Amino acid sequence: MAAITDRRRALAALVGAALLWSIGGVLIKWVDWHPMAIMGTRSAFAAILMIACGGRVRLRGSRSRVLGAVFYAITVMLYVPACKMTTAANAILLQYTAPVWIALFGAWFLQERPGWVDWAMIVVTLGGMALFFKDGISGRSGLGDVLALISGVTIAWMMLFLRKQKSASPLDSVLLGNILATLGGLPFLFSGPVPDARGWLGLALLGFVQLGLSYTLYALAIKHVTALEAIIVLTLEPVLNPIWVLLLIGERPTGWALLGGILVLVAVTARGVLIARQRHATATPSNANVRPRAAESQVGKEAAAP
Repeated sequence: MAAITDRRRALAALVGAALLWSIGGVLIKWVDWHPMAIMGTRSAFAAILMIACGGRVRLRGSRSRVLGAVFYAITVMLYVPACKMTTAANAILLQYTAPVWIALFGAWFLQERPGWVDWAMIVVTLGGMALFFKDGISGRSGLGDVLALISGVTIAWMMLFLRKQKSASPLDSVLLGNILATLGGLPFLFSGPVPDARGWLGLALLGFVQLGLSYTLYALAIKHVTALEAIIVLTLEPVLNPIWVLLLIGERPTGWALLGGILVLVAVTARGVLIARQRHATATPSNANVRPRAAESQVGKEAAAP
């Protein structure tokens, strides 16, 4: 009974994390400030909450921990300006291509060769990505799409370095990454007028709630859910992100971008579901009551965006 209760609480926490991540687009667009200043302040608030919740700043440690933090910082430095320059739908869905790069880079970095499911996802996702750029990359919106696409590559490397760690807490890398991002945003704090009270409310929500609280919930939940549950629940983020922006700000993605986003979302989600089922099916019958659950929890850590 206790296990069922823990699992239900974990699923609720995972849903909460996905919902909080999904409000990032609308909050970033709500704050009228330099994108890099928004990025740095958001990460500063998130770091404060993580430290208050027991996070540790470990400057020493494995190369993977440090590089995971570096790529986390680069990712947020790219994503926030991208979200300002292009639509929220384009920004989150282009970043959601990260599993494509994980499948490609992981072949030599982690000695994990892509299977047919990976190659099918790569082909479909590349087709979806092409639709985002059907009208070219000139102008502010095109540059934002490029930054969002690059952030998909950097978050993939962040996830690879987190997976490379054997016994360290992934939140240590995230905390250090937020500190690095805070330092990166310092030179831009006085670029233009300082936000008003409404803007500071948005920044506080971005840092403490959308980033800091969401990762805390994610860390508590991921150990108690299966990979399949994690994949399905976390898909809420790229689905809801543009919906909030549409409802609250009225921003609409183009038809081609919407079609491309659907292709990316379907390909990545289907790949995660198929791999989770394959790993569950290949678990040995003698350990069916123990090992599949542990294996799926590990896959959940690897498949879900940190």
